[in-house]
Amino acid sequence: MALLKKFAGETVIYGLGSVLPRVLLFALTPYLTNVFNPSEFGIYGIMYSFTALLLVFFTYGMETALFRFGREEGQLSKVFSTAAISLFATTIFFVGLLFFFAQEIATFLEYPEGVRFVKWFALITGLDALAALPFAKLRLESRPIQFAVIKILNVIIQLALIFFFLMGCPFFIENGYDWFATFYSDDKKLDFVFLANLVASGVVFSILFRNFFTFKWDFDKALWQKMIHYALPLIVVGLAGVINRQLDRIFLKKWLIDNVDHLVGIYTAGVKIAVLMSLFITAFNYAAEPFFFKNANKKDSKDIYGHIAEAFSIVGSLAFLGIMMYMDLVQYLIGEDFREGLVVVPVLLIAYLCLGLFYNFSIWYKLVDRTRIGAWISVAGAMITIGVNFIFIPTHGIMAPAYAALSCYVFMAVVSYFIGKKYYPINYPIGRMLAYVFSAILFYLISKEVRPYLDESLLKILFVNTLLVIIYIGVLYFSKPKFLKSV
Repeated sequence: MALLKKFAGETVIYGLGSVLPRVLLFALTPYLTNVFNPSEFGIYGIMYSFTALLLVFFTYGMETALFRFGREEGQLSKVFSTAAISLFATTIFFVGLLFFFAQEIATFLEYPEGVRFVKWFALITGLDALAALPFAKLRLESRPIQFAVIKILNVIIQLALIFFFLMGCPFFIENGYDWFATFYSDDKKLDFVFLANLVASGVVFSILFRNFFTFKWDFDKALWQKMIHYALPLIVVGLAGVINRQLDRIFLKKWLIDNVDHLVGIYTAGVKIAVLMSLFITAFNYAAEPFFFKNANKKDSKDIYGHIAEAFSIVGSLAFLGIMMYMDLVQYLIGEDFREGLVVVPVLLIAYLCLGLFYNFSIWYKLVDRTRIGAWISVAGAMITIGVNFIFIPTHGIMAPAYAALSCYVFMAVVSYFIGKKYYPINYPIGRMLAYVFSAILFYLISKEVRPYLDESLLKILFVNTLLVIIYIGVLYFSKPKFLKSV
């Protein structure tokens, strides 16, 4: 239990570093969905989907390679410097390539006037890719507090600049400070949101830049070849992950028949709510990956991994139930014009929960150097995502990408679980884990069935839903009190 408690503690701190910043950005959603119309918000979603795709190629699995090879005694310096030199060279090349083809990329994204956005996001991605390696080093060295502080600073800078541009500048202009009108314009609010991100990424990189000089710069070609051989399949894994989690807005843009920009905007707002589950999964993954690598050789490591998976399924199920039971309040996090997109939330929450289970079940291929198998699983999942979206978006609209994500993650979790039993068998309490998840879904369905009898009274609905959540927690506790108490 000591290792489990350490993992839980690091997850909480990584949560502050990865989840709290995203929660702060998430808090912008009510504001942005009132500042921007659905079409503009659709562009916002598409550009960040594009960035997620770029980041896979910019980092090409070097973070995980650092965990794999840097954990060996006395190797961290050489591994870090080799990876850093590689990343610097490729980042310069990729940024130059994106600048050269900026117009073609903007046209492909069906926003030809957005060439400047493509260039800005090329720079943002380049800075974030270079910062990724020092962040990975902090995780490997179990320094989550420093990790968290820098991540939070990034978002504070973004928020400060966004509010300065979108609220401060109009205020100063209205009060006679005409100088602000020389660079601010109401019809370019989206520009200032993206510029705030660029400035924040630049500041974070400048803070982490000194990490590149704490080691002797030494490029070990033989080591680099091993790292690339290990990491290249992770590009496929990462690319598939982006297809599954980020490109849904681009699929909608390409394959919707009518009212395209509006529907992309309301879907993006719905995803913003479901991201509450994704944030928990992100915090878990930040802590889990280095933890699994560092403890792989311990005698009881497989038992610990099983306990972690069970704890994850409990907390994830509670997160699903908590969000859905209080959707009558959560809906106010987005503007009224966007709330028809909330229909995708329950499906996406379950999908993201399955994604978290996949993260638990798939660690084996990284530990036993079978990243190619992980790549094939991810490719199969991406094919499911693309196929379901292509077939059903024209007829089912914004529900298609939600069910595509669910289908993909269920498939990937199941396949990873069964293949992992062959290469790195872990005794997951799969029966109890599924019981936690399906019980949460059952309680949510009970809430939906009872709702028509509550006269749409918010107080009655919240009372009944709170009672159901308490009963669910009680059932969990009495099913396995000792373990649940520790969790």
